[in-house]
Amino acid sequence: VLGAFCVNVLHVGPNTHNCSPQSMEVLWVQWFGVVPHYRWGFPECCLPKIGFVHDSPTAFRFLDPLLVIRACHLIPAFTDHRMDHLLRHGPSLVRLPGEVDVWASFYVNIFTDRDMFCHFAGIGVG
Repeated sequence: VLGAFCVNVLHVGPNTHNCSPQSMEVLWVQWFGVVPHYRWGFPECCLPKIGFVHDSPTAFRFLDPLLVIRACHLIPAFTDHRMDHLLRHGPSLVRLPGEVDVWASFYVNIFTDRDMFCHFAGIGVG
């Protein structure tokens, strides 16, 4: 999540029921993708690994906060080093001021709490 916003929107579609501005909460997110050909899970003794998707119109989107089920904890995959070729050069909200690169991939920490562990272990609801 790059930001959380409360915006005033005006619906102007053909099914408009209310012509006055409405308050709407949105999250601005950057999507990650699963690292191809990476095997993870309990038999492999490896955490799930995700990384950046190529800079495209769908890499950054707005999302309804009600669609978020839970947060997660991402751990930089230090052995994959840092990269600068998947994001545009120049100022970015993804990078801290002065940074020119980002971590290439991240591990999803499945041990953040009991519910998260049970979800990935397939032994509980979640």
